[in-house]
Parts: sequence; structure tokens; C-alpha cells
Amino acid sequence: MWHPIKHYKTIRHHKMLVMKNCFRCGLYWQGLTHDLSKLAPVEFWAGAKYWQGTCSPNNAQRQAEGYSAAWLHHKGRNKHHLEYWIDYAPDGDHAMAGMRMPARYVAEMVCDRIAASKNYKGDKYTDAAAWEYYDRSRDHYILHPETRKELETCLLILRDEGEDACFRYIRTELLGKKA
Repeated sequence: MWHPIKHYKTIRHHKMLVMKNCFRCGLYWQGLTHDLSKLAPVEFWAGAKYWQGTCSPNNAQRQAEGYSAAWLHHKGRNKHHLEYWIDYAPDGDHAMAGMRMPARYVAEMVCDRIAASKNYKGDKYTDAAAWEYYDRSRDHYILHPETRKELETCLLILRDEGEDACFRYIRTELLGKKA
């Protein structure tokens, strides 16, 4: 069953949450332009076809088709995804490694993870949700050590001290801006 209207509403709601979060961090342009690729046909129509409302449709596309063309398109165009920053390690041994993410994209990634958790968990959302989601797979993520440290610091502050403290840390420490 196709759900283009429900999928669009999910995208719109997610974008508004990320925009609000990015604005709290001083990332106005990123808040306005976040996830615009979700409106591209390869992403939008897959999302409409596999929409469930409680999780990303990319997983359903992956199960049904063996891979997610929507995800491959999305992660290759959005610098706030850690997968965008995976490349061959500079030492020449042909191993894949996480490259250092600029702080503004780490901050947007945190904003995105908070928004996704709120979008999919609804009334069951807590400030621990983004950490819990990350923690389930963190041993499998290919991340630069400094990027991992920054992401984990933000998510732990969110979990332990709440959104205000997390966004304050992002503004003043991660991005180096005055509150």
C-alpha cells in the first residue's frame, strides 16, 4: 500500500523538528536545508511505498529489495550522516575508515537523531532515546575517533542533563559559539 501523504507528513514533521533543533544550535542554514534529498523521486517514492510511521522505510525497502536505493542516495548527499564520511583509510591498506566530520555536521547529526527519536517514538520519547538508539549499534559504526567522542558526548549530555544542556554544549563547546 502506498502512503505518499503520510510519508510527506512524516518528512515535514521531521524537518520541522530538526530545524528547531538546528536553530537552537545557531545552525540556521542547515536547519532550513536539512534532508532536502528526501523529496527526490528515488527517496520519496520508496518512502511512500514502504512507509510504516514507526521506523524508517529504508529498512523495509532493504528487506524487500535486498538493498535500499533510497538510503544509498540519501547518505551520499547529506553530510550529517556518518556514512557520508566513510572512505579508504589514508594509510593505503584499503581498509574503510571514518573520516573526521566537521563539527557543524556532528551537531546536525545530533539534531537529526533527536528529531528522529521524537518522530518515531512519539509519546514514548525520552531524552535517553537518541543515546539508546546509538548504543544498540555503536560497535558497528565506522567513525573517526574524534567524531565518535563528540557524538557520544552530546548524546550523553542529552540523556543525563536534557536538551537545554545538550544544545548549550553544542553551541559553546562543539561549535565554539557564545550562548
